[in-house]
Formats: sequence, structure tokens, C-alpha cells
Amino acid sequence: ELSRLLTVACEQTEVLLFDPISSKHIKTLSEAHEDCVNNIRFLDNRLFATCSDDTTIALWDLRKLNTKVCTLHGHTSWVKNIEYDTNTRLLVTSGFDGNVIIWDTNRCTEEGCPHKKFFHTRFLMRMRLTPDCSKMLISTSSGYLLILHDLDLTKSLEVGSYPILRARRTTSSSDTTATSSSGPRTVGSPCHQNDSGPLSEKHLSRPSQREGGSPRNSLEVLTPEVPGERDRGNCITSLQLHPKGWATLLRCSSNTDDQEWTCVYEFQEGAPVRPVSPRCSLRLTHCIEEANVGRGYIKELCFSPDGRMISSPHGYGIRLLGFDTQCSELVDCLPKEAGPLQEIRSLYSHNDVVLTTKFSPTHCQIASGCLSGRVSLYQPKF
Repeated sequence: ELSRLLTVACEQTEVLLFDPISSKHIKTLSEAHEDCVNNIRFLDNRLFATCSDDTTIALWDLRKLNTKVCTLHGHTSWVKNIEYDTNTRLLVTSGFDGNVIIWDTNRCTEEGCPHKKFFHTRFLMRMRLTPDCSKMLISTSSGYLLILHDLDLTKSLEVGSYPILRARRTTSSSDTTATSSSGPRTVGSPCHQNDSGPLSEKHLSRPSQREGGSPRNSLEVLTPEVPGERDRGNCITSLQLHPKGWATLLRCSSNTDDQEWTCVYEFQEGAPVRPVSPRCSLRLTHCIEEANVGRGYIKELCFSPDGRMISSPHGYGIRLLGFDTQCSELVDCLPKEAGPLQEIRSLYSHNDVVLTTKFSPTHCQIASGCLSGRVSLYQPKF
């Protein structure tokens, strides 16, 4: 929570806590995990979760940081992503084992939380929930974007239990049934993968439709349009969602590692006429080519709290991007065909490649972190 506390996930097992206003270092959790810490998510004003390459998730209480509330075991490879549904108090995590796991924090003990495997796909990179938790988006290093519509986190999605709404490529049947995956390569190495798809349509049954609506957890498989040469293929390395749920933000790199793009796709709402009829929920609206410095490293970008700007790692700094030069709302800047993102400001203060950036939810403040471990705080003036 950058509003009153800035937490930093570090490669060397540490979590750092800062006061973002004074830039004062508050505390270091020196052995938060046994391997790289990848992501931090606040559940409320005092509880937060961390995930790690040690395959675990840890829950922490700001009032008692000398020890974890509990450690969650369930993934079999590096855990990269944490989401949280505040209505159901369900924690949702994803990792390079290809699994999305649901944890019931309502029933946490010192031994952990009840959990279940919710979804599996090969080459999973990132997983996000829309702000209203009506959709789950999953990106893969083989260039696919999966969307689970009308999301119900209380159901498990075993093979053959969900309908497919659209598949744009020929897919490989081995991908769905695999119990484990070599997964995407580590952060810091290229995301080169073969181009086999994440799912096989012949394994997907089509259950009966709920009255008056599309089936819960119906699956859409997309290969998002990305600028550049189509035959190179793309690895979707970063996935974020517009704070109002209007769009998704992707960072894509070509499989040949010589191009990198930031792309915005609007959600085109409306259920298909039939539960299995073709649909395409996303349309490319804006994009910009990136510097491609630090090839192979994943650069995490983000929307501003009002959704009018994007902060994007760019070489040894960050770029602030808008849908137009006045930082207008996305809905007021929807071109008939994809147009360029506009550079509003560039901020450079690092001596190494910037890998992550985040806006404060309450102040005009931005944080960025680079490969060598330095964190910078900016208060840009426009």
C-alpha cells in the first residue's frame, strides 16, 4: 500500500518497508522467504501476503512483523502472482507450475489455509482479477491470453468442466492434461517457448447454460494482436487491469527478443448469442514500442489509480504514457484503429534496468525499482 506504506519485494529473500512520504526505511524482513520474493498484496489495512520462488505464500500482520501469521503450501514451482477477492476473502495465487490456487483466508490457522486448485494451463506467466472479480485473465509465455468470464471462485475447474467460447489457434491436446510444466523461463532469461497452445478444445465439455445468462467460468482463449511481424510470436510478460475494469494492459516481447511493446486492449462487453458462439472480448486500442533494454527481464507496468496514465519501465527509468497528451479517459480516446500511446513525461534516476513501477493510490507519487535493488520515489509535476 503505497498510500501509507511502501513494500518492496526483493530478489534476495527480503521484504523492505518504507514510509513513502518521508522516504524513511521502516523495517527489513531479512528472511521473509527462502528464495526470491516476487509479489506483495495487501488484504486489508494490516494483513498482507507475499509469494516467492520457494513455492510458498506467507501472510503477515503489520502489528507483529517478527513472525509470519502462517505459511501456505500448495504450489510446486515459483509463485509469481497474488490476487484477492475482498468480498469472499479468497486469496488467489498463480505460479510457474501452471496452477491457479484458491486459499480461504476466512479459515486460516497457524498451519495455513484450506485451499484448492482452481485452474491449470501450461506456460502460465501472470494472472489477474478484474476489479469487480467478474473475470480472471491469465497470460502465457506462448502468447495466449485466457479469460474466464462470469467468474465463480468457489468452483474448481477440472479438465472438461468449462465451456470454451473462442480459440484462435490450433492447439495441442497435451497442454491441458499435463500435471506439471517446465513453465516459462525465469525472470532474467528470455521467454522463448514453443508455440503450442494452452488448451485443447476436444477436452472441453460444454455444460448446460444457466437460465438467462452465459455459463459460469466460461473460457475464452485469445492471441492478442501485437504490432510487429506476426510470424515471430510473442511472450506476454506483464498483465495489468484498468482500475475501472475497462481494459487490460500487456507488456509483450517477441520470441526473437528483439522487440518489446506496451499494449492496451479495451473489453468489448456483451455475452455471445449462444454460450459457445465465437466472441472476441478484447480490441487493441493503443500501443507503443519499448526500449527493449535488459532483454529477457520482465518489466512490470501499471495504470494510475484513475486509469488515465500508464507508468512503464523504459531502460534505466520510466515513461508516463497517456491515451492522448491531455491524459484523458480511455473511453474518450477510443480510435477506430489502434493508435499510439502518448509520452507525457520521462523520469530517469536509476543506474540499472528498471523492472517495476507503481503509482500511489492516494498521492501524486510513483515508485520504481531496478535490477540492482534501488528504489526511487517521484512526485512528478505537470
